[in-house]
Amino acid sequence: MEKLRLAFSLFVVVFVFSSWKARSENKSATLEAKRPDGLTAWERVYSVLTSPRCVNCHTATNYPQQGDDRHRHFANAVRGPEGKGVPALQCATCHQAANADGTGVPGAHGWHLAPLSMRWQDRDDKPLSSAAVCRSVKSQNVDLIKHHNEEPLVLWAFTSGLRPDGTARTLPPLTHAEFLEATRRWVEADKPCPTGGQR
Repeated sequence: MEKLRLAFSLFVVVFVFSSWKARSENKSATLEAKRPDGLTAWERVYSVLTSPRCVNCHTATNYPQQGDDRHRHFANAVRGPEGKGVPALQCATCHQAANADGTGVPGAHGWHLAPLSMRWQDRDDKPLSSAAVCRSVKSQNVDLIKHHNEEPLVLWAFTSGLRPDGTARTLPPLTHAEFLEATRRWVEADKPCPTGGQR
């Protein structure tokens, strides 16, 4: 009887391990099959993240940038300790909850610079490589699909209003719906990153 129990226990252990191993191998094979689509989706996400509407506030500097040429922000605005400016010149002083198309001042709820851990450029104002930005985004502990779908500053990039001269700001290269779909495909492929690009 004892031998029978031991044999049954051994059978259960082998069966459970085999099932786990098969599921694990199947998941790895599925993710590997999704990798090319995930990398394509990532490149679409990257094209938005490094567009002026995003990279102007995802700086590696102590100040925000503005315009398609990404020049230093008007009035010598600086990052400040929490990325919201300094006491005499907080971002929210000018950047209200919505665009002010009459003056050309952009706005969205909670206007601020991204933390330096989410910078998409180097100290020389050159966009980081796709691989470097991918690793940075992947390391953030955030529900990326929710963030890209609901964060007011992300949404602003796709409805960025008018410049002071009354012309429309350049939008990112994708629509918000395309950006969200690319993000979803990248996440579902387990967030693969291109190789290389240490900058």
